[in-house]
Amino acid sequence: MGEFKGNDIIVRYDEHTCTHSANCVNSLPAVFNINAKPWVNANGAAVEAIKKTVSACPSGALSYEEIRKK
Repeated sequence: MGEFKGNDIIVRYDEHTCTHSANCVNSLPAVFNINAKPWVNANGAAVEAIKKTVSACPSGALSYEEIRKK
């Protein structure tokens, strides 16, 4: 499982579950860009937009955890 930590959110990706529907890449390319290294930029968009895109992943390969500020 890959983990991509941003300032406010951690995005996790399970490559073994992914069906490569490209919903994430098409929905939020500023965060999910297969041509970039790393391919997930967890600071690339607002947290709510990332949560919405991750939640729409049809295979469940993407998940997230919000970082609680102290």
